[in-house]
Amino acid sequence: MFKDRRDAGKKLGLALAGYKDKNVIVLAIPRGGVEVGYEVAKTLNADFSLIVCRKLGFPYNPEACFGAVAEDGSYVILENMGITKDEIEKIKNEQIQEVKRRVEVLRGKPFPDIASKTVILVDDGLAMGVTMQAAIKMCRNKKAKKIIVAAPVSGIDVAEKIEGLADKLVVLEKPIFFQAVAQAYENWHDVTDEEVLKIMQKKR
Repeated sequence: MFKDRRDAGKKLGLALAGYKDKNVIVLAIPRGGVEVGYEVAKTLNADFSLIVCRKLGFPYNPEACFGAVAEDGSYVILENMGITKDEIEKIKNEQIQEVKRRVEVLRGKPFPDIASKTVILVDDGLAMGVTMQAAIKMCRNKKAKKIIVAAPVSGIDVAEKIEGLADKLVVLEKPIFFQAVAQAYENWHDVTDEEVLKIMQKKR
């Protein structure tokens, strides 16, 4: 479907062309969403920054998650996950530390003022959608006027869930058999801090 994140971002930007020169701000979720978001912001001639969120992984299987936390402390916990309150707090606190590190290293400045603004939240795809839910919560807390969620790919159920939380959802592909975001990309790799910093320097 997409050659890489850059290709996905360009296509997503075209799908959002109605917001070009409309004084919107594009907020990408690092690390995977940053190149996608950068290309969207470039296409729309929009301000660009990062909104840092982290998945909350199970102690016995960190790849599987039961929720997510955003940099302002907003969090989402999926129901009936069979995990104790103490374990939730411990994992949440660990991830808040990583969130703080990413804010400092990757963005290096305070979160932009989004009060009364239209925000476009971008990630490279919506798998379970929990980090995006945490990002939406944070933007609501920060009094954004309108929240648009944009992603190249999503599962159908997750898209429906996010659509109910955001003001608008733009997703380019919703495969019937959707297992992972990586399946939508020809070239896929885990993005590093260094790659994010290079993109942020380009934007500056």
